[in-house]
Amino acid sequence: MALVLVTGAAGLIGAECVRYFAGRGHRVVGIDNDMRAYFFGEQASTEWSRKRLEADVARYVHHAVDIRDEARMGEIFATYGTDIGLVVHTAAQPSHDWAVKEPMTDFTINANGTMVVLENTRRHCPDAVFIHTSTNKVYGDAPNRLPLIEHETRWEVDEEHPFHERGIDESMSIDRCKHSLFGASKVAADVLVQEYGRYFGMKTGVFRGGCLTGPGHSGAELHGFLSYLMKCAMTGTHYTIFGYRGKQVRDNIHARDLVRSFDAFWQAPRVAEVYNMGGSRFSNCSMLEAISLCEEISGKRMDTTYSETNRIGDHIWWVSDVARFQGHYPDWKLEFGIREILEQIAEELVRRGAA
Repeated sequence: MALVLVTGAAGLIGAECVRYFAGRGHRVVGIDNDMRAYFFGEQASTEWSRKRLEADVARYVHHAVDIRDEARMGEIFATYGTDIGLVVHTAAQPSHDWAVKEPMTDFTINANGTMVVLENTRRHCPDAVFIHTSTNKVYGDAPNRLPLIEHETRWEVDEEHPFHERGIDESMSIDRCKHSLFGASKVAADVLVQEYGRYFGMKTGVFRGGCLTGPGHSGAELHGFLSYLMKCAMTGTHYTIFGYRGKQVRDNIHARDLVRSFDAFWQAPRVAEVYNMGGSRFSNCSMLEAISLCEEISGKRMDTTYSETNRIGDHIWWVSDVARFQGHYPDWKLEFGIREILEQIAEELVRRGAA
């Protein structure tokens, strides 16, 4: 069986990859130095996840290495060489709010770090499939120019618009808009992955995620929407709603659904492919709707306040059109809806002693 190398291995998507591919008999090597604790504090540390992976997953090998460290990364790739059949790059600085604090850190992790992983793949295992977890923030605030209509609990795109039925597809431009510094660093990584595919003929796939979620998230105020929201509901922690009257819409995709899409791409890879990937019309909610569900599941009234100031580069309405991916991989479909995701998050928070 091929070896799978996962960056950001203790994070939400990385850990799901480790368990999923190990469960299919593959050897898995993970790279993760718990930068999430540096970004968001100890409450967001993924140390618990790393320990659980090492305890639960047979033959899993973990390297606590910074992806920007060219020498150490080169050593890891050289060790496994052409045994590597799949590289899943999930490591990133994930918050557009945090990026403003340390723009250089954000850019070097998201852009330079991606270059290090790409170049080592090209040098040591050029036939491996390379999957990159990008973000819908590469579209900046362009989605906010859609014809949006305010409803009682959410914003919606006008019914006459082509994006109404299935969501936003890959035809939307990533140019001429405000991205946030985080969005800009992820654009750089996104384009690099495409370029390594087109220029070197590597089998690269870019997955532009909406809100990636699930019980494995170490949610924090600046990143991890549903996880942090449920944690606030269960612990009575105050939660601030930023802008758009709390009616901003997000599609949310469970980590397992996303990783299954990675597997489908690996089995029939393409070159320099780009997909919008999220919960689509199957799994989406507004902030107000999510709060209502969290209150219902937790049985507690949430402590919330509203701020008129929205986050820079934030989307008013985002629903991913996943039809392109489904057209290429018709056996793949979404399985987890919003309620089931939130119920799983609540159960895991109790299990972890975090709520």
